[in-house]
Amino acid sequence: MKPAPFHPSRRTMIQSMVGGSMLLPGILSELLAEDAARSSDPLAAKPPQFAPKAKRVVFVFATGGVSHIDTFDPKSSKNGRDGNGKDKLMGSVFPSSANKRCGTEVTDLFPHLRDSMEDICVIRSMKSAHFDHTEAAVGMHTGSPTFARPSMGSWLSYGLGTFNRNLPSFIVIAPHLPYGGTQVYASDFLPAYHQGTRVIPGEQPIENLVAKTQQRKIQELELGLTAALNRDHLTLRQDDSALAARIKSFETAFQMQTAGPEAFDVATEDDRTHEMYGLKRGDTKSFAWQCVVARRLAERGVRFIELVDTGSRPNWDSHGEMNEHVPLAKAVDQPLAALIRDLKQRAMLDETLIVWATEFGRTPGKEGKHGRGHHGDCFSVWLSGGGIKGGIVHGETDDIGKSIAREKVDVHDLHATILHLMGIDHTRLTYRHAGRDFRLTDVHGHVVENILA
Repeated sequence: MKPAPFHPSRRTMIQSMVGGSMLLPGILSELLAEDAARSSDPLAAKPPQFAPKAKRVVFVFATGGVSHIDTFDPKSSKNGRDGNGKDKLMGSVFPSSANKRCGTEVTDLFPHLRDSMEDICVIRSMKSAHFDHTEAAVGMHTGSPTFARPSMGSWLSYGLGTFNRNLPSFIVIAPHLPYGGTQVYASDFLPAYHQGTRVIPGEQPIENLVAKTQQRKIQELELGLTAALNRDHLTLRQDDSALAARIKSFETAFQMQTAGPEAFDVATEDDRTHEMYGLKRGDTKSFAWQCVVARRLAERGVRFIELVDTGSRPNWDSHGEMNEHVPLAKAVDQPLAALIRDLKQRAMLDETLIVWATEFGRTPGKEGKHGRGHHGDCFSVWLSGGGIKGGIVHGETDDIGKSIAREKVDVHDLHATILHLMGIDHTRLTYRHAGRDFRLTDVHGHVVENILA
Protein backbone atom coordinates (compact mmCIF):
# COMPACT_ATOMS: atom_id res chain seq x y z
CA MET A 1 0.00 0.00 0.00
CA LYS A 2 1.33 3.42 -0.92
CA PRO A 3 1.93 5.46 2.24
CA ALA A 4 -0.09 8.63 2.71
CA PRO A 5 1.87 11.80 1.92
CA PHE A 6 3.31 13.59 4.91
CA HIS A 7 1.64 16.94 5.53
CA PRO A 8 3.05 18.45 8.73
CA SER A 9 0.69 20.51 10.81
CA ARG A 10 1.49 23.97 12.11
CA ARG A 11 2.13 22.46 15.53
CA THR A 12 4.58 19.90 14.11
CA MET A 13 6.41 22.57 12.15
CA ILE A 14 6.81 24.80 15.20
CA GLN A 15 8.09 21.91 17.31
CA SER A 16 10.56 20.78 14.65
CA MET A 17 11.94 24.29 14.17
CA VAL A 18 12.42 25.01 17.86
CA GLY A 19 13.22 21.47 19.00
CA GLY A 20 14.78 21.28 22.43
CA SER A 21 16.13 24.81 22.33
CA MET A 22 15.66 27.16 25.26
CA LEU A 23 14.82 29.97 22.86
CA LEU A 24 11.43 31.63 23.13
CA PRO A 25 9.72 29.01 25.31
CA GLY A 26 6.91 31.40 26.21
CA ILE A 27 6.10 32.22 22.60
CA LEU A 28 6.24 28.54 21.66
CA SER A 29 3.80 27.50 24.38
CA GLU A 30 1.47 30.34 23.43
CA LEU A 31 1.50 29.37 19.75
CA LEU A 32 0.88 25.71 20.55
CA ALA A 33 -1.95 26.58 22.91
CA GLU A 34 -3.52 28.79 20.25
CA ASP A 35 -3.10 26.05 17.64
CA ALA A 36 -4.68 23.44 19.92
CA ALA A 37 -7.63 25.70 20.63
CA ARG A 38 -8.22 26.40 16.95
CA SER A 39 -7.87 22.77 15.88
CA SER A 40 -10.22 21.49 18.59
CA ASP A 41 -13.04 23.87 17.70
CA PRO A 42 -12.25 26.55 15.12
CA LEU A 43 -15.72 28.07 15.44
CA ALA A 44 -15.67 28.42 19.23
CA ALA A 45 -16.44 31.94 20.46
CA LYS A 46 -13.25 33.98 20.74
CA PRO A 47 -12.72 37.12 22.80
CA PRO A 48 -12.66 40.40 20.86
CA GLN A 49 -9.49 42.48 20.83
CA PHE A 50 -11.15 45.18 22.94
CA ALA A 51 -14.56 45.86 24.48
CA PRO A 52 -17.11 45.69 21.65
CA LYS A 53 -20.23 47.77 21.18
CA ALA A 54 -21.99 45.02 19.21
CA LYS A 55 -22.10 41.24 19.45
CA ARG A 56 -23.58 40.51 16.04
CA VAL A 57 -24.27 42.07 12.65
CA VAL A 58 -27.41 42.07 10.50
CA PHE A 59 -26.25 43.16 7.05
CA VAL A 60 -29.02 44.04 4.58
CA PHE A 61 -27.94 44.21 0.95
CA ALA A 62 -30.24 45.78 -1.65
CA THR A 63 -28.80 44.47 -4.90
CA GLY A 64 -29.02 46.50 -8.09
CA GLY A 65 -28.12 50.02 -6.99
CA VAL A 66 -30.71 51.98 -4.99
CA SER A 67 -31.07 55.62 -6.00
CA HIS A 68 -29.77 57.80 -3.16
CA ILE A 69 -31.48 60.83 -4.73
CA ASP A 70 -34.90 59.18 -4.49
CA THR A 71 -34.51 57.67 -1.02
CA PHE A 72 -32.14 58.84 1.75
CA ASP A 73 -30.52 61.88 0.07
CA PRO A 74 -33.42 63.75 -1.56
CA LYS A 75 -32.65 66.54 -4.02
CA SER A 76 -35.08 69.21 -5.15
CA SER A 77 -36.27 68.99 -8.73
CA LYS A 78 -33.97 70.70 -11.23
CA ASN A 79 -34.23 71.39 -14.92
CA GLY A 80 -31.52 71.84 -17.50
CA ARG A 81 -28.18 70.07 -17.55
CA ASP A 82 -25.35 69.39 -15.15
CA GLY A 83 -22.15 71.41 -14.92
CA ASN A 84 -20.61 69.54 -17.84
CA GLY A 85 -23.59 70.32 -20.03
CA LYS A 86 -24.04 66.62 -20.78
CA ASP A 87 -26.72 65.06 -18.58
CA LYS A 88 -30.32 66.19 -18.29
CA LEU A 89 -30.97 66.48 -14.58
CA MET A 90 -33.84 64.87 -12.71
CA GLY A 91 -34.34 65.67 -9.04
CA SER A 92 -36.04 63.35 -6.57
CA VAL A 93 -38.97 61.68 -8.27
CA PHE A 94 -40.80 61.23 -4.95
CA PRO A 95 -41.83 63.82 -2.32
CA SER A 96 -39.84 63.91 0.91
CA SER A 97 -40.15 65.17 4.46
CA ALA A 98 -38.11 65.25 7.63
CA ASN A 99 -38.37 63.04 10.70
CA LYS A 100 -40.01 65.27 13.33
CA ARG A 101 -37.67 64.20 16.14
CA CYS A 102 -34.25 64.35 14.49
CA GLY A 103 -34.81 66.19 11.22
CA THR A 104 -33.38 63.56 8.83
CA GLU A 105 -35.09 63.93 5.47
CA VAL A 106 -36.27 60.79 3.65
CA THR A 107 -38.56 60.41 0.64
CA ASP A 108 -42.04 58.96 0.81
CA LEU A 109 -40.69 55.64 -0.48
CA PHE A 110 -39.71 54.81 3.11
CA PRO A 111 -42.29 56.27 5.53
CA HIS A 112 -41.72 53.61 8.21
CA LEU A 113 -37.94 53.99 8.16
CA ARG A 114 -38.36 57.79 8.16
CA ASP A 115 -40.30 57.43 11.40
CA SER A 116 -37.36 55.42 12.82
CA MET A 117 -34.61 57.87 11.85
CA GLU A 118 -33.87 58.80 15.46
CA ASP A 119 -32.34 55.30 15.74
CA ILE A 120 -30.55 55.48 12.37
CA CYS A 121 -27.38 57.13 11.10
CA VAL A 122 -27.45 57.85 7.37
CA ILE A 123 -24.10 58.11 5.58
CA ARG A 124 -24.74 60.19 2.47
CA SER A 125 -21.11 60.36 1.35
CA MET A 126 -20.33 56.74 0.47
CA LYS A 127 -17.95 56.09 -2.41
CA SER A 128 -18.43 52.82 -4.28
CA ALA A 129 -15.64 50.38 -5.07
CA HIS A 130 -16.69 50.23 -8.74
CA PHE A 131 -19.38 51.38 -11.21
CA ASP A 132 -20.23 47.87 -12.50
CA HIS A 133 -22.71 45.71 -10.58
CA THR A 134 -20.62 42.60 -10.01
CA GLU A 135 -17.42 44.39 -9.06
CA ALA A 136 -19.22 46.88 -6.82
CA ALA A 137 -21.28 44.20 -5.05
CA VAL A 138 -18.23 42.01 -4.44
CA GLY A 139 -16.28 45.07 -3.29
CA MET A 140 -19.00 45.99 -0.78
CA HIS A 141 -18.81 42.49 0.68
CA THR A 142 -15.10 41.70 0.48
CA GLY A 143 -13.29 45.03 0.10
CA SER A 144 -11.86 43.94 -3.26
CA PRO A 145 -13.80 44.55 -6.48
CA THR A 146 -11.26 42.80 -8.72
CA PHE A 147 -9.71 39.86 -6.81
CA ALA A 148 -11.37 37.01 -4.92
CA ARG A 149 -11.21 37.74 -1.21
CA PRO A 150 -13.09 36.49 1.89
CA SER A 151 -16.37 38.21 2.66
CA MET A 152 -16.91 40.39 5.70
CA GLY A 153 -19.09 37.72 7.34
CA SER A 154 -16.32 35.15 6.90
CA TRP A 155 -13.77 37.51 8.45
CA LEU A 156 -15.98 38.04 11.50
CA SER A 157 -16.60 34.30 11.82
CA TYR A 158 -12.83 33.74 11.65
CA GLY A 159 -12.07 36.50 14.13
CA LEU A 160 -14.82 35.92 16.69
CA GLY A 161 -16.34 32.47 16.16
CA THR A 162 -19.94 31.82 17.10
CA PHE A 163 -22.03 31.72 20.26
CA ASN A 164 -24.17 28.77 19.11
CA ARG A 165 -22.48 25.65 17.74
CA ASN A 166 -25.87 24.28 16.68
CA LEU A 167 -26.16 26.93 13.97
CA PRO A 168 -23.68 28.30 11.42
CA SER A 169 -21.76 31.42 12.46
CA PHE A 170 -22.58 33.15 9.15
CA ILE A 171 -26.01 32.80 7.51
CA VAL A 172 -27.15 34.42 4.25
CA ILE A 173 -30.88 34.55 3.52
CA ALA A 174 -31.16 35.06 -0.23
CA PRO A 175 -34.16 34.18 -2.41
CA HIS A 176 -31.92 34.94 -5.39
CA LEU A 177 -28.18 35.54 -5.48
CA PRO A 178 -27.10 39.18 -5.83
CA TYR A 179 -24.60 40.41 -8.37
CA GLY A 180 -21.32 38.69 -7.58
CA GLY A 181 -23.05 35.38 -6.85
CA THR A 182 -21.60 33.15 -4.15
CA GLN A 183 -18.44 35.27 -3.88
CA VAL A 184 -20.36 37.71 -1.66
CA TYR A 185 -20.42 35.10 1.11
CA ALA A 186 -17.35 33.02 0.20
CA SER A 187 -14.51 32.35 2.64
CA ASP A 188 -11.92 32.24 -0.18
CA PHE A 189 -8.52 31.57 1.46
CA LEU A 190 -9.91 31.54 5.01
CA PRO A 191 -10.77 28.03 6.30
CA ALA A 192 -13.87 26.86 4.48
CA TYR A 193 -16.01 26.49 7.62
CA HIS A 194 -16.19 30.32 7.77
CA GLN A 195 -18.13 30.47 4.49
CA GLY A 196 -21.71 31.72 4.70
CA THR A 197 -24.55 29.18 4.74
CA ARG A 198 -27.20 30.19 2.23
CA VAL A 199 -30.86 29.94 3.23
CA ILE A 200 -33.54 30.17 0.52
CA PRO A 201 -36.90 31.43 1.85
CA GLY A 202 -39.66 28.85 1.51
CA GLU A 203 -41.25 25.95 3.31
CA GLN A 204 -37.87 24.19 3.60
CA PRO A 205 -35.24 26.96 3.89
CA ILE A 206 -32.34 24.49 4.18
CA GLU A 207 -32.68 21.33 2.09
CA ASN A 208 -32.05 17.81 3.40
CA LEU A 209 -32.16 18.91 7.04
CA VAL A 210 -34.69 16.27 8.09
CA ALA A 211 -33.06 13.02 9.24
CA LYS A 212 -33.71 9.91 7.12
CA THR A 213 -34.16 7.87 10.28
CA GLN A 214 -36.34 9.06 13.11
CA GLN A 215 -34.46 6.92 15.64
CA ARG A 216 -32.02 9.42 17.14
CA LYS A 217 -29.87 6.80 18.90
CA ILE A 218 -29.24 4.88 15.68
CA GLN A 219 -28.33 8.07 13.86
CA GLU A 220 -25.95 9.09 16.65
CA LEU A 221 -24.19 5.72 16.46
CA GLU A 222 -23.87 5.93 12.68
CA LEU A 223 -22.53 9.48 12.77
CA GLY A 224 -20.24 8.67 15.69
CA LEU A 225 -18.56 5.91 13.68
CA THR A 226 -18.32 8.23 10.64
CA ALA A 227 -16.80 10.98 12.79
CA ALA A 228 -14.17 8.62 14.22
CA LEU A 229 -13.14 7.50 10.73
CA ASN A 230 -13.08 11.10 9.52
CA ARG A 231 -10.85 12.16 12.41
CA ASP A 232 -8.39 9.37 11.69
CA HIS A 233 -8.34 10.41 8.06
CA LEU A 234 -7.77 14.06 9.01
CA THR A 235 -4.89 13.25 11.39
CA LEU A 236 -2.52 12.68 8.46
CA ARG A 237 -3.88 15.66 6.53
CA GLN A 238 -4.02 18.46 9.09
CA ASP A 239 -3.24 21.15 6.50
CA ASP A 240 -6.31 20.25 4.41
CA SER A 241 -8.77 22.98 5.39
CA ALA A 242 -11.39 21.77 2.87
CA LEU A 243 -11.44 18.33 4.50
CA ALA A 244 -11.64 19.85 7.99
CA ALA A 245 -14.47 22.12 6.84
CA ARG A 246 -16.38 19.18 5.36
CA ILE A 247 -16.16 17.31 8.65
CA LYS A 248 -17.29 20.40 10.56
CA SER A 249 -20.21 20.83 8.18
CA PHE A 250 -21.37 17.27 8.91
CA GLU A 251 -21.27 17.99 12.64
CA THR A 252 -23.14 21.29 12.25
CA ALA A 253 -25.74 19.70 9.97
CA PHE A 254 -26.50 17.06 12.62
CA GLN A 255 -26.88 19.72 15.30
CA MET A 256 -29.05 21.83 12.99
CA GLN A 257 -31.63 19.05 12.64
CA THR A 258 -33.09 20.34 15.88
CA ALA A 259 -31.92 23.96 16.04
CA GLY A 260 -32.51 24.84 12.38
CA PRO A 261 -36.23 24.09 11.92
CA GLU A 262 -37.02 25.76 15.25
CA ALA A 263 -35.09 28.92 14.35
CA PHE A 264 -36.82 29.31 10.97
CA ASP A 265 -40.32 28.50 12.23
CA VAL A 266 -41.98 31.89 12.66
CA ALA A 267 -45.41 30.34 13.26
CA THR A 268 -44.68 30.49 16.99
CA GLU A 269 -44.49 34.30 16.84
CA ASP A 270 -47.58 36.04 18.21
CA ASP A 271 -50.09 38.02 16.14
CA ARG A 272 -48.67 41.32 17.34
CA THR A 273 -45.25 40.47 15.91
CA HIS A 274 -46.74 39.37 12.59
CA GLU A 275 -48.69 42.62 12.38
CA MET A 276 -45.68 44.76 13.30
CA TYR A 277 -43.56 43.27 10.50
CA GLY A 278 -46.44 43.09 8.03
CA LEU A 279 -46.06 39.32 7.84
CA LYS A 280 -49.07 37.22 6.89
CA ARG A 281 -49.62 33.89 8.63
CA GLY A 282 -48.08 31.06 6.62
CA ASP A 283 -45.81 33.37 4.59
CA THR A 284 -42.29 31.93 4.34
CA LYS A 285 -40.97 33.84 1.33
CA SER A 286 -41.35 37.59 1.84
CA PHE A 287 -38.75 40.05 3.05
CA ALA A 288 -40.85 40.41 6.20
CA TRP A 289 -40.19 36.70 6.87
CA GLN A 290 -36.47 37.32 6.36
CA CYS A 291 -36.51 40.10 8.97
CA VAL A 292 -38.37 38.03 11.58
CA VAL A 293 -35.95 35.15 11.03
CA ALA A 294 -33.01 37.58 11.34
CA ARG A 295 -34.22 38.59 14.79
CA ARG A 296 -34.68 34.93 15.77
CA LEU A 297 -31.17 34.04 14.54
CA ALA A 298 -29.76 37.02 16.43
CA GLU A 299 -31.44 35.76 19.59
CA ARG A 300 -29.90 32.34 19.02
CA GLY A 301 -26.32 33.55 18.77
CA VAL A 302 -25.59 33.67 15.04
CA ARG A 303 -22.67 36.08 14.58
CA PHE A 304 -23.33 37.47 11.08
CA ILE A 305 -26.72 37.46 9.35
CA GLU A 306 -27.11 38.78 5.82
CA LEU A 307 -30.46 39.50 4.20
CA VAL A 308 -30.31 39.85 0.42
CA ASP A 309 -33.10 42.05 -0.91
CA THR A 310 -33.68 41.20 -4.55
CA GLY A 311 -37.19 42.59 -4.70
CA SER A 312 -40.32 41.43 -6.47
CA ARG A 313 -38.70 42.27 -9.82
CA PRO A 314 -35.11 41.11 -10.34
CA ASN A 315 -33.55 43.99 -8.36
CA TRP A 316 -33.24 47.77 -7.87
CA ASP A 317 -31.49 48.41 -11.21
CA SER A 318 -34.01 50.98 -12.52
CA HIS A 319 -32.49 52.18 -15.78
CA GLY A 320 -35.74 53.02 -17.53
CA GLU A 321 -38.29 53.93 -14.87
CA MET A 322 -37.71 55.12 -11.29
CA ASN A 323 -41.25 54.13 -10.33
CA GLU A 324 -39.90 50.57 -10.31
CA HIS A 325 -38.47 51.51 -6.90
CA VAL A 326 -42.00 51.85 -5.45
CA PRO A 327 -42.97 48.16 -4.96
CA LEU A 328 -39.42 47.28 -3.94
CA ALA A 329 -39.41 49.90 -1.19
CA LYS A 330 -42.89 48.93 -0.02
CA ALA A 331 -41.77 45.32 0.44
CA VAL A 332 -38.88 46.20 2.76
CA ASP A 333 -39.80 49.49 4.49
CA GLN A 334 -42.13 48.20 7.21
CA PRO A 335 -40.15 44.99 7.97
CA LEU A 336 -36.85 46.89 8.38
CA ALA A 337 -38.40 49.50 10.63
CA ALA A 338 -40.05 46.70 12.61
CA LEU A 339 -36.73 44.88 13.00
CA ILE A 340 -35.20 47.99 14.59
CA ARG A 341 -38.21 48.50 16.87
CA ASP A 342 -38.44 44.81 17.79
CA LEU A 343 -34.76 44.56 18.73
CA LYS A 344 -35.09 47.78 20.74
CA GLN A 345 -38.11 46.47 22.65
CA ARG A 346 -36.20 43.29 23.49
CA ALA A 347 -33.14 45.27 24.69
CA MET A 348 -31.10 43.77 21.82
CA LEU A 349 -30.56 46.78 19.55
CA ASP A 350 -27.64 48.13 21.57
CA GLU A 351 -25.68 44.93 20.90
CA THR A 352 -26.92 44.29 17.35
CA LEU A 353 -25.46 46.33 14.49
CA ILE A 354 -27.81 46.70 11.52
CA VAL A 355 -26.25 47.86 8.26
CA TRP A 356 -28.28 48.61 5.12
CA ALA A 357 -26.27 48.97 1.92
CA THR A 358 -26.39 48.76 -1.85
CA GLU A 359 -23.51 48.55 -4.32
CA PHE A 360 -23.78 52.14 -5.66
CA GLY A 361 -26.26 54.93 -6.24
CA ARG A 362 -27.85 56.25 -9.40
CA THR A 363 -27.13 59.24 -11.62
CA PRO A 364 -28.73 62.66 -11.10
CA GLY A 365 -29.28 62.75 -14.85
CA LYS A 366 -31.99 60.82 -16.67
CA GLU A 367 -31.40 57.57 -18.48
CA GLY A 368 -34.13 56.37 -20.76
CA LYS A 369 -37.52 57.98 -20.19
CA HIS A 370 -37.53 58.25 -16.39
CA GLY A 371 -34.66 56.05 -15.21
CA ARG A 372 -31.14 56.57 -13.92
CA GLY A 373 -27.75 55.03 -14.68
CA HIS A 374 -25.11 53.57 -12.37
CA HIS A 375 -23.39 56.07 -10.09
CA GLY A 376 -20.45 55.07 -7.91
CA ASP A 377 -19.15 58.54 -7.03
CA CYS A 378 -21.62 58.94 -4.17
CA PHE A 379 -24.52 57.08 -2.59
CA SER A 380 -26.15 56.39 0.78
CA VAL A 381 -26.02 53.62 3.36
CA TRP A 382 -27.43 53.58 6.87
CA LEU A 383 -26.59 51.94 10.19
CA SER A 384 -28.52 51.41 13.43
CA GLY A 385 -27.87 50.00 16.91
CA GLY A 386 -24.61 48.40 18.06
CA GLY A 387 -22.75 51.58 19.09
CA ILE A 388 -24.07 53.84 16.31
CA LYS A 389 -25.21 57.39 17.05
CA GLY A 390 -28.82 57.54 15.90
CA GLY A 391 -30.65 60.52 14.47
CA ILE A 392 -27.70 61.94 12.53
CA VAL A 393 -26.52 62.33 8.95
CA HIS A 394 -22.84 61.90 8.13
CA GLY A 395 -21.43 63.46 4.99
CA GLU A 396 -23.00 65.50 2.26
CA THR A 397 -23.32 65.47 -1.51
CA ASP A 398 -23.58 68.47 -3.83
CA ASP A 399 -26.93 70.03 -4.65
CA ILE A 400 -27.67 67.57 -7.49
CA GLY A 401 -26.37 64.40 -5.83
CA LYS A 402 -23.50 63.89 -8.24
CA SER A 403 -20.39 64.36 -6.07
CA ILE A 404 -19.35 64.13 -2.42
CA ALA A 405 -19.14 67.59 -0.86
CA ARG A 406 -17.61 66.54 2.47
CA GLU A 407 -16.67 63.59 4.71
CA LYS A 408 -16.14 60.90 2.10
CA VAL A 409 -16.53 57.30 3.34
CA ASP A 410 -15.27 54.48 1.16
CA VAL A 411 -15.97 50.76 1.47
CA HIS A 412 -12.77 50.16 3.47
CA ASP A 413 -13.82 52.83 5.98
CA LEU A 414 -17.24 51.20 6.37
CA HIS A 415 -15.62 47.79 6.96
CA ALA A 416 -13.13 49.24 9.44
CA THR A 417 -16.02 50.82 11.36
CA ILE A 418 -18.07 47.61 11.45
CA LEU A 419 -15.08 45.63 12.73
CA HIS A 420 -14.37 48.33 15.33
CA LEU A 421 -17.91 48.12 16.67
CA MET A 422 -17.44 44.34 16.99
CA GLY A 423 -14.31 44.87 19.09
CA ILE A 424 -11.74 44.31 16.33
CA ASP A 425 -8.93 46.56 15.13
CA HIS A 426 -9.14 46.15 11.35
CA THR A 427 -5.35 46.37 11.04
CA ARG A 428 -4.87 43.44 13.41
CA LEU A 429 -7.38 40.92 12.01
CA THR A 430 -5.11 39.19 9.51
CA TYR A 431 -4.63 35.82 7.84
CA ARG A 432 -1.39 34.53 6.33
CA HIS A 433 -1.86 33.48 2.70
CA ALA A 434 0.48 33.22 -0.30
CA GLY A 435 3.38 34.66 1.64
CA ARG A 436 1.74 37.73 3.14
CA ASP A 437 -0.79 38.82 5.73
CA PHE A 438 -4.19 39.73 4.32
CA ARG A 439 -6.98 41.65 6.00
CA LEU A 440 -10.51 42.74 5.09
CA THR A 441 -9.44 46.36 4.59
CA ASP A 442 -6.17 45.47 2.80
CA VAL A 443 -3.88 48.49 3.41
CA HIS A 444 -6.72 51.01 3.65
CA GLY A 445 -9.54 52.02 5.95
CA HIS A 446 -10.28 54.44 8.79
CA VAL A 447 -12.92 54.13 11.49
CA VAL A 448 -15.66 56.75 10.97
CA GLU A 449 -15.46 58.14 14.49
CA ASN A 450 -18.18 60.76 14.08
CA ILE A 451 -20.97 58.19 13.80
CA LEU A 452 -20.05 56.29 16.97
CA ALA A 453 -22.21 56.73 20.07
